[in-house]
Amino acid sequence: MALVFPKVYPILDASVIPKVDREKYLIRLGTSLVGEGVTLLEYRNKVGSESEIISDSAVLRRAMPSQYVKLILDDRADLVGKIGFNGVHVDEGDLSPSQARSLLGPSRIVGTFGGSHDLVPGILGVPADYLAIGPVFETRTKRTEEVPIGVEGVRRLREQAGSGVVLSAAAGITLANARAVLDAGATMVAVSEAIFKAADPAREFARWVRELS
Repeated sequence: MALVFPKVYPILDASVIPKVDREKYLIRLGTSLVGEGVTLLEYRNKVGSESEIISDSAVLRRAMPSQYVKLILDDRADLVGKIGFNGVHVDEGDLSPSQARSLLGPSRIVGTFGGSHDLVPGILGVPADYLAIGPVFETRTKRTEEVPIGVEGVRRLREQAGSGVVLSAAAGITLANARAVLDAGATMVAVSEAIFKAADPAREFARWVRELS
C-alpha cells in the first residue's frame, strides 16, 4: 500500500520542549496531536545528547501509537529501530539515503534533502520516499546559508521532479503563504515554529488542516 503524505508535516524541534516536566509536556502534546488527526511527525534534536533523543522519542512513541502516527527521526538512522520510529530524515553529513534504506529496510520511511534552486544531481534515483526542498522563505528554526527560493522556486523544482515525486517544502512556511506553496507544486509543507510555538499546538495544527483542505 502506497504511503499517503499529508499536506501539513509538523516538525517538533527539541528547542521548544521545556526542560521542566519534559515528559508530561510530550505526553500531553503527543496525545492532543493524535486527537487532532496528525498522521506524520518529525522529531528533530540537533544539540541534545543521545540519551535525551532516546528518552524523548520513547515518550512520543507511547503518546503517538504507530497505528495512528508515523514518527520520523531527524539524522539518526541508527536509532530508528531501537526507538520504534517509522523512518528517518537524512541530510548531508548523515548516512546517505541508500545507506539509511539498507539499514532500515523497505518498509520504513526515508526522507532527504532534494534541492534548493535546483534538484540535487541524481537525487531522483535515490531510494527516498520524499524530498525536502527549500528554504522557501527566511527561517530562524533551521540554520542554512541558502538563499530562499520562494514560491517560484517550488514551482521550478516541481517541474524538474515530475508529478510522481513527494516534495516537502520547508522553511518560513506560515498559514499566510502555505496555500501558495502547495499550489506551486509542493506535496506538503513542513512546519515547525508556526505550530509548536503556538499556545495550543494541536489546535493550531487543526487550524492549518482546515485552512489548507
